[in-house]
Amino acid sequence: MTDLIRTHISGRTGVITLNRPTALNSLSLEMVRAMTKALLDWRHDAEISAVFVYGSGEKAYCAGGDIRFFHEKGNANSMNGAALIEDFFSEEYALNYLVHHYPKPYVALLDGVVMGGGMGIAQAGPQARMRIVTERTKMAMPEVGIGLFPDVGGGHFLSRATGHTGTYLGVTGEMITAADALYADLADVFVPSSELPALHAMVAEARGDLREAVRSFAAPFAAHADPANSRLAKSRDAIEQHFALDSVQAILASLANDTDEFATKALANMQKKSPLMMCVTLSQLRRAATLDIADCLRMERTMVRRCFEHGEVIEGVRALAIDKDHSPKWNPANLQEVSSEMIAGFFEPAWPDYAHPLRHLG
Repeated sequence: MTDLIRTHISGRTGVITLNRPTALNSLSLEMVRAMTKALLDWRHDAEISAVFVYGSGEKAYCAGGDIRFFHEKGNANSMNGAALIEDFFSEEYALNYLVHHYPKPYVALLDGVVMGGGMGIAQAGPQARMRIVTERTKMAMPEVGIGLFPDVGGGHFLSRATGHTGTYLGVTGEMITAADALYADLADVFVPSSELPALHAMVAEARGDLREAVRSFAAPFAAHADPANSRLAKSRDAIEQHFALDSVQAILASLANDTDEFATKALANMQKKSPLMMCVTLSQLRRAATLDIADCLRMERTMVRRCFEHGEVIEGVRALAIDKDHSPKWNPANLQEVSSEMIAGFFEPAWPDYAHPLRHLG
């Protein structure tokens, strides 16, 4: 279907390579479709006992969705452009659901940048997943910086991260490294990048449960990325103090009254993000904490429709990736102008239940 997704069988493992290194392996609609097809083809194949996913090159597993595509089609002012955006998110979220409920071990090598849509194809359900990080891992859900929210099931996995770490990551868009990801329960094991050739060779030879084989392979390197000594672990008390609060206004006020370096940095970071989408994200995460993955994805699919109707994401992508002036004109421009009605509007049904594009999930 596309050269941007390569598949092959290695021993008893189906291997998927995200092959768009010049774009940090960011996902196109064609890539979503090709990956979905491979996973469906292998799901009931008795000759394949596990799936292993990694990104080509040394810079990224997957940097997310193709945000230039979002800007181009969102600005196209045509039925075709709108339809392609609708198709992308509907099919991407269906892929996220497939990954979450995959019936075979699903092992993701999160080497390099892992953001947004890359997290959606990394955070499989607890019965299937094995998430490997390296010293090159740079993980984030940075969507509030482009006028969006942590989608692709982000509400589900962030709301279940250690303590209120997921809230912190979602409303700040902060990037974390391997030890942080292990601490937050967004990764399982650490393997040095120098050992990746040996890891690939082991995958090819594995005959039992691939997750257990990976865990054994990684065991000698556990001390290289100690979750207890991670930046997030050291900031746990501050994260719980500030990010357990129930409004962005309260979080910012709490941070402003704290002179600690963590609070100062978090405050400065949040002041650059979309005021509206930080509030929407906080509401998303609080709602998602009680939802299963299917309902979470259905909620997020509605939210995406509302984001493109509003236009905040078009402006955010323009400032970051198109004009690159890094000066988005957020609407509203400040937190004081964000109303509860504005936030609630992002969760209002966009389709009747019988017509929701993800009605078939679950």
